[in-house]
Amino acid sequence: MRQPHTRTGRGKPAVRAAAAAAAVAVALPLLSLGGPAAAGDDPRALQQAFRAAAERHQVPEEVLLGVSYLQSRWDGHRGAASVTGGYGPMHLTDAQTALTEAGADNHHLHGEEDPRGDAGRPLVLDDHPEPSGVPDLSALPERFRTLDRAAELTGLGPEELRTSNAANVQGGAALLAAAQRELEQPLSEDPADWYGAVAAYAGSATQDAAETFADEVYEVIGTGERHTTGEGQTVELAATEVEPRTGTADGLGLPRPERDPRTECPRTVSCEWVSAAYEQFERPDGSTGYGNHDKADRPRSQKIEYLVIHDMEGYFRPSIGLVQDPTWASWQYSLQASDGHIAQHIPARDVAWQAGNWYVNATSIGLEHEGFLRAPDAWYTEAMYRTSARLVQYLAGKHGIPLDRHHILGHDSVPGIGPANIPGMHTDPGPYWDWAHYFRLMGAPVVPSAGPDAELITVRPDYDRHRPQYTGCTPEDAALPCAPHGSSAVRLHVAPDHSADLVPDIGTHPGRDGRSGISIYDIGARASTGQQFAVADRDGDWTAIWFNGEKAWFHHPPEQPTAVASRGWVATPRDGLGRVPVYGVAYPEPADYPEGVPVRAFQELPYAFTPGQSYAVGRGGQPFAGEFYSAVSFDPENHQVVRGQEYYQIQLGHRHAYVKAEDVEVTRAGRN
Repeated sequence: MRQPHTRTGRGKPAVRAAAAAAAVAVALPLLSLGGPAAAGDDPRALQQAFRAAAERHQVPEEVLLGVSYLQSRWDGHRGAASVTGGYGPMHLTDAQTALTEAGADNHHLHGEEDPRGDAGRPLVLDDHPEPSGVPDLSALPERFRTLDRAAELTGLGPEELRTSNAANVQGGAALLAAAQRELEQPLSEDPADWYGAVAAYAGSATQDAAETFADEVYEVIGTGERHTTGEGQTVELAATEVEPRTGTADGLGLPRPERDPRTECPRTVSCEWVSAAYEQFERPDGSTGYGNHDKADRPRSQKIEYLVIHDMEGYFRPSIGLVQDPTWASWQYSLQASDGHIAQHIPARDVAWQAGNWYVNATSIGLEHEGFLRAPDAWYTEAMYRTSARLVQYLAGKHGIPLDRHHILGHDSVPGIGPANIPGMHTDPGPYWDWAHYFRLMGAPVVPSAGPDAELITVRPDYDRHRPQYTGCTPEDAALPCAPHGSSAVRLHVAPDHSADLVPDIGTHPGRDGRSGISIYDIGARASTGQQFAVADRDGDWTAIWFNGEKAWFHHPPEQPTAVASRGWVATPRDGLGRVPVYGVAYPEPADYPEGVPVRAFQELPYAFTPGQSYAVGRGGQPFAGEFYSAVSFDPENHQVVRGQEYYQIQLGHRHAYVKAEDVEVTRAGRN
């Protein structure tokens, strides 16, 4: 990823731009997935709409396209509102309508998963009242009411601006032109002159956040992009070399707080410090607890192996409120959808209670992203993808973490610590998280690395064209099909046929004989982009992989491939071993624990890894010592790391697992 343009030539302060935000955030709801926002049957109609709006409002087309790409990747999202109440390709905000139609809620961490994931000290989360009610329009900051301003500037009605892509683009162009005038800048044909107006557009609360957004827009302008939206509209922005006049952003008059020295973020993102709660408290039954994380000394005590990608299943500010509660759970970073702004809560050295698996928690950093897995149209924004990718690059470089799916985990790929925990594990960020795009932004694209007959494949469908059907996007009726949408996940069958049953998952669905379904929350029969699997068989346009002890088939036609051939390592059972036990943690054996440290028992998972099967091995194909971080008290002086037998990490199913090194043979694969 290219570095953003250098900021130089600061000018004198002018007036506040139209879209500059108050430093207030409001929890906003989702709308149910709406119908299509008309852009015409012509797949280039949206491109033409951008051209027409740019000409009418005297905004350089590159600037208009760049801003829209950061807000929505040019997608109208079928009229659905974003998590911050924005509509259409230009993300015109009408939070009052969104709040009125959907009602405010926040679902962060709801479900059965114990975020601490330690069988010896399970965490029971306190109940928290849901945010509710619709605030007065006058109470909403300007950043949540840009659609009203666009209506005033264009004469177009609010409904048209919400539902028509062409009208929405007109509204966004009008807002940019208005911001340029309020900054006392000319309506120039040169994109370099529009930096301040671009910085104003996202409605960021601080100067750094606004400029970070503008830097990313000019990065897109410089590199160019081409994308087909969920509505079938193909839009292209040709690469244009621009050196923006960054001093024009000084007229925004936004605060520029000094970066807190505790933050661990790259300089190329906007990052604040909001401390997670670490304190003792008394429970209603009179017992004493503490929360909401554990003090540690990583990486001196333990190497950080993983970065775990979550979505909040909620909104930025309410989720930050939860992480400040000592009776709740925690994570290291929160990312805001509208402009990619980051809040850090816990230093990397400490252990957050975030992934539902204590072994993973003790060796990982958690990143929470504003959004909902059931509603991609509410949106995993480009601005958030880009700052998240920069943060992941930074953390991976600092801690020596490879940029692959063995180490950059979705929360949905973290295993349960034992059989009883598997059904309640979370499934975010879900099949609509664009892993291929995310890794491309990190500079680590998923590409072939072996010949067509390789023993390993890496899943990589074409996100935009690959549209398996899901249910469960409508909370009121879980059986309704979700609107067609691009997806990172491929569906797995018991035979090479679309009509064949889905592969069962006896761990996720123990009460229904393992039968998997197509719910947006059901990971039992799907593999995700970047995940690597050992090939079990091939039959025409179908390929089978070993998956949770089953031969699992997915459609892989040459005209629309859903995987790439890969190099790597595979594990097979040692000779004479009838079954390899698989585990959700890599803990030491009881004999490895020193006196005075309680032994943490662990159970075999209910999947069959038997002779004839093989599984992709992570961590560079190398064994590693099992570890348990004993942290059972508020005072970290009593904490210590216990180490023992060696393990390998394998991609068992949608979630990874661990096997004892003594039980498997590991060999290099993919050289052909």
